[in-house]
Amino acid sequence: MDDFWPAVFALAPTVLIGLVFWFIMRALIRSDKSERKALAKIEAEERAKLGLPLEKAAAE
Repeated sequence: MDDFWPAVFALAPTVLIGLVFWFIMRALIRSDKSERKALAKIEAEERAKLGLPLEKAAAE
């Protein structure tokens, strides 16, 4: 039992850095997804204003 706490303290920095990295990557991926969704909405509105076909219909 004497080796338990030193082992926990030795692993804690690695686990904490891993969690920080995971939260940063999660935030980046979610922000990218949100940005693409917002840009698609703006593009669809602009295409509707100009009377152009939707992007999906133009691709077909």
